[in-house]
Amino acid sequence: MRSRRSACRSPSNARSNAMKRLATACLLAALAVPAAAQQLTIGFKAAVDGSDPHLNYTPNRNVQLHVYEPLVLQDEFLKPIPGAASFWRLVDPTTWEFTLREGLTFHDGTPVTADDVVFSIRRARAITGLRTFVVQTRSVAAVEAKDARTVVIRTNGPAPLLPNQLAVIAIVSARATEGATEADFNGGRAAIGTGPYRWVRFTPGQEVVLERAASHWRPQEPWQRVSFRFIPNDSSRVAALLAGDVDVIDNVPPSLATRLRESERTQVVSGPGMFTLYMYLDHFRDQVVFATGADGQPLPRNPIRDARIRQAMNLAINRVALAERGMEGFADPMGQFAAPGFIGHVPSIGVAPHDPARARTLLAEAGYPNGFNLTIQCTNDRFAGDARVCQAIGQMLSSVGIRTTVEALPSAVFFRRANGGQGLDPEFTAFLAIFASSTGVASESMATILRTRNAARGHGSLNRGRYSNAEFDAALDRVDAAFDEAERDRLNAIATRIAIEDNAILPIISLRAGYGVRRGLTLQPRGDGYTFATAIRPAQ
Repeated sequence: MRSRRSACRSPSNARSNAMKRLATACLLAALAVPAAAQQLTIGFKAAVDGSDPHLNYTPNRNVQLHVYEPLVLQDEFLKPIPGAASFWRLVDPTTWEFTLREGLTFHDGTPVTADDVVFSIRRARAITGLRTFVVQTRSVAAVEAKDARTVVIRTNGPAPLLPNQLAVIAIVSARATEGATEADFNGGRAAIGTGPYRWVRFTPGQEVVLERAASHWRPQEPWQRVSFRFIPNDSSRVAALLAGDVDVIDNVPPSLATRLRESERTQVVSGPGMFTLYMYLDHFRDQVVFATGADGQPLPRNPIRDARIRQAMNLAINRVALAERGMEGFADPMGQFAAPGFIGHVPSIGVAPHDPARARTLLAEAGYPNGFNLTIQCTNDRFAGDARVCQAIGQMLSSVGIRTTVEALPSAVFFRRANGGQGLDPEFTAFLAIFASSTGVASESMATILRTRNAARGHGSLNRGRYSNAEFDAALDRVDAAFDEAERDRLNAIATRIAIEDNAILPIISLRAGYGVRRGLTLQPRGDGYTFATAIRPAQ
């Protein structure tokens, strides 16, 4: 840049035409410099804790998907589109073939080969613990390189959703990643991907900095540098956007959205989301400690195992009020596992009506004419408004005779107790948590949170209520085996209806992805709520 500026101040004895040509060149250079040096700063609610893309954690994936790419990408409704693979085909009912893009390279310039893909899938499958991709890779029996650009994946049965499942498995460089430590990833040595941005710097608890890759198969990004700055406090994040310290923020809290809408410098953008708030219900205990009689004494049996009680709880909840008032329009009422537009949504299944009179009748029919006492648990820091919505649900249950105490907990405490661990069962009786399958497929959500637990098959890994229904499991088996899309939709509707009519779990609201954006930028909302620099553009 210094050389360009000095040239623009060339000696005054230059000829007039030469000066004109120089002035024109300087003007073009001046116009080009800002475009090449554009920076984008995103205020991010949740802190990233690492760069290893095979550790399944939503905030990490949001940033990592700029750096690493899977074979299959997802559009804003999480439907599969070509990624590192330009093409894929079904060879036979248990064999898929994926063809890598011609000329695809890693950020260090080395070519991507089928061996890197084989290594990546095997590595993702080998990682154990809670933050794994075991559910998404459960159908993979073997993976091999047919040639330098062709990967063959054999499944342990028909797997029509394999492309959707592979959309969450990042391709890493086998050379850079073999034997790499967490520090190698976080420091950048092993953080070698094929994405439009490369990993530059990670400051734990503060920010991640990315830079535009030297080359990429998609059109060049407008942002030379992207910073994800971690600002967990909602008010501080909004204030940073209003002050111009950041260009975009995620997770706009409903209570503060008006400030952004009223400012001349900012705007609010939102879209339908796949994250659904569910009430998980204890289906496995005969007796529980978080439900007691109207007199406060222990109950002889777990009331939630009675289908009439579950239905009463479902009818007591006013989902429209929660979405419109509790979340101030940043949520939609939900009655199933996928919102409209997402894979597996069943148009014929509506939202449960709010019918407190019928709820009281069902309580009486179940043997609780005077109701009972219930403690429900929820998070107080997982999404904007979670504790407020939890309190509102507690009041709705209390109004029909289920006198509810709310225990709102920090996420770290809540999930430790809700997930169980070390072979233990979850502690709670009825509790609220958001969930979405990273594939964006309704049957995958059901397989994770409701299918009978089977670690070997990757079923029910987050079935916190220990629901088990052979008819439901068989219905999902049929969904898993259907290659015809129309037939799969029909079978998915059957499985969905079984779970919803049994009130196996109570879908309540789906969270809308809400962003604050400075004027002069456009942003395409995503159903997964991710904030992609690739979806942010200067306004035309």
